[in-house]
Amino acid sequence: MLDKSSKYVLLGSCFSQYMGLRMQAEGYDAVCNPMGTLFNPESIRNTIVHALEGGAENLPMFYDETMKEWRCWLANTRFRAPLESEARALVQEVFSSLGEDLRKAHRLFITLGTNVCYRLKDDSADDTEVHENGTIDSVDKHRECLVVSNCQRQPDRLFVEDTLSVDKLCIVLSQTIHCLASYNTSLKITFTVSPYRYKKYGWHRSQLSKASLLLAIDEMQKCYPDRVDYFPSYEIMMDELRDYRYYAEDGLHPAPEAVDIIWNRLCE
Repeated sequence: MLDKSSKYVLLGSCFSQYMGLRMQAEGYDAVCNPMGTLFNPESIRNTIVHALEGGAENLPMFYDETMKEWRCWLANTRFRAPLESEARALVQEVFSSLGEDLRKAHRLFITLGTNVCYRLKDDSADDTEVHENGTIDSVDKHRECLVVSNCQRQPDRLFVEDTLSVDKLCIVLSQTIHCLASYNTSLKITFTVSPYRYKKYGWHRSQLSKASLLLAIDEMQKCYPDRVDYFPSYEIMMDELRDYRYYAEDGLHPAPEAVDIIWNRLCE
């Protein structure tokens, strides 16, 4: 149950954002997405790993020629400065603070929004492979390239879209759990899936994405029953609050009334 004497960290997509802000307003000790909203499991893992283990020298920085400022691929666009050293120090300060919060937290809420992520392209990669029999297959040579937390309004040509399989999701989530457990042995983790629907992928692909996330979370519950649990925000929104009056004007985000209902269910 929620306890005002406990410390909470919320990372991820819209559920974490909505519930984190509500917890703060209600007087709970809650930290909510200090690096910005995170949508996919790899970005969440990268954020947690860097917060607990990384240093300023390991931050993936880049220079925005248009804005004449330095930014970080693991942080929101608000973290920027004209000098690399300034931008690096600014981002690392927030990461270090998040690391301390994760070490002290009693519960971490992780909201997964999508299994689609965006990787920086490796321009040296060859996307085709020729076999001995002469057939040619498309080969994804970008799979191990950095997943960005925010595309920073940079050109599409810099990124490749990657859809994570259920097996890959399980690997990423397991790595996340093991990293957290090594720094906070008593931490409990509550996974949830964002009810936001990704219209740009098409409704069917959006549903497949949510299904993949749900299957991966279910596997984590089986593997780590004493550490991991699940809150059904997605199911409450999709199956109980099916009327469009519970959605915002865009028809995609939960309306304030829906947020209130889900908040009350969380408290229960």
